[in-house]
Parts: sequence; C-alpha cells; structure tokens
Amino acid sequence: MAIINFGGTDEQVVTREEFSLEKAKEFLKNETIAVIGYGVQGPGQSLNLRDNGFKVIVGQRKGGKTWEKAIADGWIPGETLFEIEEAVKRGTIIQYLLSDAAQIEVWPRIKSHLTTGKALYFSHGFGITYKERTGIIPPSDIDVILVAPKGSGTSLRRMFLDGRGLNSSFAVFQDATGKARERTIALGIGVGSGYLFETDFEREVFSDLTGERGTLMGAIQGILSAQYEVLRENGHSPSEAFNETVEELTQSLMPLFAEKGMDWMYANCSTTAQRGALDWMGAFHDATKPVFEKLYKEVANGNEAQRSIDANSKPDYREGLEQELKELRESEMWRTGAVVRKLRPENNKI
Repeated sequence: MAIINFGGTDEQVVTREEFSLEKAKEFLKNETIAVIGYGVQGPGQSLNLRDNGFKVIVGQRKGGKTWEKAIADGWIPGETLFEIEEAVKRGTIIQYLLSDAAQIEVWPRIKSHLTTGKALYFSHGFGITYKERTGIIPPSDIDVILVAPKGSGTSLRRMFLDGRGLNSSFAVFQDATGKARERTIALGIGVGSGYLFETDFEREVFSDLTGERGTLMGAIQGILSAQYEVLRENGHSPSEAFNETVEELTQSLMPLFAEKGMDWMYANCSTTAQRGALDWMGAFHDATKPVFEKLYKEVANGNEAQRSIDANSKPDYREGLEQELKELRESEMWRTGAVVRKLRPENNKI
C-alpha cells in the first residue's frame, strides 16, 4: 500500500501501480462473480468487471424492467443472467447490490446458498452495521467484504468508459478464508476504482448516510431552494434566480474547485466575490454545523437507519416516493432548470 499525505495526515491507499488490473485478474481467475441486483450499482460494477475480463454473472428478478435492462446490456438468460437464488448458487463471490430494503427482503432466500469459502460483497455497510435491525447475519465460514465507489453506478460506468477511475473505500468485516483482503482489493480494481482507501463497515455507513443527507443531496437541495426562494421573493425572475443559484454553481464553479480546490476556484473569481465568500462562509458554517452534528448522531445511534427501514418496507413506498420526487421535479426552481438546460450551448451551438 502507498502512503499518501492528505492535508497533513498520512493514510495508506491502494493504487493501480502496486495492484494492477492484471494482478487482480490473476488473483480472481478461478472465481465467478455473481452480481445480485441491477438497479443503482449493479449495472456499472458488472459491466466494468465484464469489460475488464472477469467471469461475471448477474442475478435479478425475472420479468421486470431491470431484467430486460440486463438483457439489453448483453447479459444472456441461462448463460450469464439468472434468477437471484440460482446466481448465488453459481457464484463464489456474491456482490449483494440490491437496495437496503431489498437486501432485507431477499436475505432469507439466499443465506443458505452462502456456502463455505464464498465471499459476500457489499457496496454499502448498512446491512451489516445494523444487522440487529436488518437480520443480515452472515455465516461464519465466508468472507464478508466491501468496496464502496464514491459515486453512483452511473458515474462509475461513465468514468470507466472515459478511461478514468472513481475512488472507492474498501473494508473487510470477516476473513474466513485468509484471502479476504486480496479478494476485496482485486474487486475494487476490477470495478474501476481510481484508488482505494481503507475503512470499516461502520465508518462507511456513518459517513455515507451523513453525506447523502448532507452536502451530497439533502443539504444542497435545501440550500439551493432557500436561496432561490429569497431571490424570487425579492423580485428576481425565475431565470435569473436559477442561474445565480444553480447554473453558475454546477456549470462554472464546481468544475473549478473539482479541478484544483476551493482556493483555486476563489482565485479565479472577482475580488468582490472572494471577499464576500470569505466573509460569509463562517456564518453558513456556524448555522449548519449543529444540523450536521444532529444528523451524525441520528445516523450513529441507528435512528436514521430505522426510519429508512420502516419507510422502505411499506407496501406503497414506491408510490409515495414517486409523488415526493414529482413534487420536487415540478417545483418552479427545477421546472426552470429544465428550460435552462435546453438553452445551454451544447444544446444550442453558438
């Protein structure tokens, strides 16, 4: 493992220099990787593994939209595409990539097929960290491992096709075979990770749930809508409010600080913008940190997990979720966004 200094702290990471794709393929040459689930992470990870030369099969419920999507992606029923239980039987490494709720539902049907020496792989620590709530308690004679790409399966696949890697965390919860760590790293390289950094199942799920509800999704939507509303309430047009709130952020500034950091993005803005950002960032920090502290506490004590389990297990969950997403999609800000996106230069060449 390489020692990299991150902001003054040394961490061990795995790069492709010390664990190449060829090394990963050699280590897993006798393994059959069964990817269970073809929703968010399943397509990206399975297709990347297949394209990288690993032996991969997919397990999915027959007859649904995702079964048809798997066929459209080149998986062949009876050869590389099977019902979930059959795929688990055939696989030596079981990538359990169903949603958290579906993992709970399907677990009783697959646990008997997790025979000695197999590996159970997750991309989220939820099922294991909250095992008393989920009931997902693996047998003691299998490896239990994790590779968690730091982004969606869609991003993982797009970056792979562009010749880039998406960074991932990895963890070993249970090493029954003595080769769990090598299995995990090889799989992390195989799915298309840029580099791998070590964690454990609990830290992964605590950071992941906090991030999703925080700056990645929940907080960003809350902040954007608050600013948009203030601008509209003060007489600004929808187009102006959206451009100043969302479009400039995503199309101009985010690429800059993604490239070289926040300080470099600041340096490429006007001195007026720099002064204002530096003056106001403390106020936003002080206003939001208590919310993040409360959020982290709710994640760590299991309350947030239980809310997710309770909500996702309702028979009408999908209908309710679609209604909430519909309300978000049809808000003025995002209806304005749909129009603005159509007016971007790539859609209207200049």
